[in-house]
Amino acid sequence: MEILKKYNGDLQEYLAKAVSHKEPQQLYDPIKYILSLGGKRIRPALTLMVCDFFGTDYKKAMSAALAVELFHNFSLIHDDIMDNAPLRRGKRTVHEKWDVNTAILSGDAMLILAYQFFENYEPKMFQELAKLFGETALQVCEGQQHDMDFETRDDVTLVEYIQMIDHKTAVLLGAAMKMGAIVAAASDSDKEKIYQFGRNLGIAFQLQDDYLDVFGNPETFGKQVGGDIISNKKTFLYIMAVGQGTLAQAEELNHLFSINPKDPTDKILTVKEIFLNSGAAEATRKEIEKYSNHAYSLLDGINISEEKKEMFREFGHNLMQRNV
Repeated sequence: MEILKKYNGDLQEYLAKAVSHKEPQQLYDPIKYILSLGGKRIRPALTLMVCDFFGTDYKKAMSAALAVELFHNFSLIHDDIMDNAPLRRGKRTVHEKWDVNTAILSGDAMLILAYQFFENYEPKMFQELAKLFGETALQVCEGQQHDMDFETRDDVTLVEYIQMIDHKTAVLLGAAMKMGAIVAAASDSDKEKIYQFGRNLGIAFQLQDDYLDVFGNPETFGKQVGGDIISNKKTFLYIMAVGQGTLAQAEELNHLFSINPKDPTDKILTVKEIFLNSGAAEATRKEIEKYSNHAYSLLDGINISEEKKEMFREFGHNLMQRNV
């Protein structure tokens, strides 16, 4: 995405130097490895972009951006362990390449390194950044725990599900943007609005991810379509269908999400049909639109030029269309 390319070059250069420690190799090599796997670096690039858009040299936000990226990758190392995932970005996961104990410890070290980057700011700014970072990190952990808890629950509400994806995914996007505004010394009002812009866009993005997992184009989605159905993951679509569909539809969904057939083709097709006929698919599209529209409405009250507001809208549209 052109709007982020301006920042990605410098970000990659600084990231390559972010972990200069050499010993013990078994601790630091896994960190360097996961950082070398690439990724879109959307969150740290947004930290830099927001700082830039509020009229401050974006390189002043580099330490905050690096903290965001190290935290994100720390969470990936631990998520991969919990999911027993063999691959990350097409390469062996850290716990597969080394072992589980090494992956846990290297992940812990990444979290500590992330906090240390805030020490590059003067005390008042350090305090504000560290406070936001701590709150966000804890919310991400809460979201992950809720997600795991939901796997064994049959009574998850829509409100609970939205809160889970908000904490697991959206708050880090919002915090990454707010950190850029903090470094740029933006007003409290602007800091809060840019935070809520990122947070609402993050919720819309995750809801759309749920939707595309069922109804997306396999050639453009980037993941296996129907993956959530195969793994019996109860997303917004499932909760909505059970809640507003017929009793027969709810019972059939409950049965389908308790089995694991060798060939899941029929299961996927039946679930898709229920999601459509129950109105869950349409309701999910409306929910995506609601959070997207709220995010864009927040831009109107931010004290930046119309040109920059339009660039934020462009970023949002590209994110939702999977063009980043």
